[in-house]
Amino acid sequence: MNVIEWIKSIGKAIDYIEENLTNGLTIEKIANTVLISPFYFQKGFSMLCGFTVADYIRQRRLALAGSELVSSDEKIIDIALKYGYDSPDSFTKAFTRFHGVTPTAVRKDGAMIKSFAPLKISFTLKGGFTMDYKIVEKDAFTVIGAAKKFPYDNAMEEVPKFWAGHYQSGGGDTVCGMYGVNIDESMGGKEFEYLIADDYKEGAEVPDGFVTKTIPAFTWAVFPCTGKMPDAMQDVNRKIFSEWLPNCKDYEFAAGYNIEMYNDPSAYPNGTQDENYYSEIWIPVKKK
Repeated sequence: MNVIEWIKSIGKAIDYIEENLTNGLTIEKIANTVLISPFYFQKGFSMLCGFTVADYIRQRRLALAGSELVSSDEKIIDIALKYGYDSPDSFTKAFTRFHGVTPTAVRKDGAMIKSFAPLKISFTLKGGFTMDYKIVEKDAFTVIGAAKKFPYDNAMEEVPKFWAGHYQSGGGDTVCGMYGVNIDESMGGKEFEYLIADDYKEGAEVPDGFVTKTIPAFTWAVFPCTGKMPDAMQDVNRKIFSEWLPNCKDYEFAAGYNIEMYNDPSAYPNGTQDENYYSEIWIPVKKK
């Protein structure tokens, strides 16, 4: 799939979402309509559009719910059910977070609401960029780490908290965090396992609260990231999924793994905020 086909597929997925906002929507259903794996679709959508599929659906539903509160006489509970909320409480909480006011305030007091327009994907001429990478054959290797599962829709907020909690609890004394390992073996796009990890030495003790995980042998595309974190890595990650992978003639995604490799921050004057700080993103690939 080239970059134009990829952008068209995302556009078709958005059209499908818009047509089914009052129906049951899942990542699997949406991805299947455009013949993309849920894992790849979820990643690519986030990088191209700037927020997760779940965030987009949630905000579109709440925007439409607000509009209906203003323009119709439907009961609040009926509007809540229409847009996927099972109880008035859950709807009120979500509505208030998005609009800044309660549904009752909108209906009774004419409070202002927010709009959130549907995405329109258009092709613009981009590229001409240089992107360094190398292809590396790597045997299976084992890591030791702290592990936790995350749903995709709030991972961008929760994974940094996981790192912070790891160090605050003293976990850095056992695992300093050479790797951030994303694993979604089924490539289902619902949730993934994330490990803050180091290389594991065979036979070494595994303390309570830590696990070992063997990363299979893969061909890896390795992308260097140089600059302040997290901006440098986020920029490269976005280019991988929105530009490099869709436009790559030789390789495609091979499995539900994604590894972040971090250099030792103490080797840089300003640590991870140093303009020369070096990290890498590894993705498993296979020949098309």
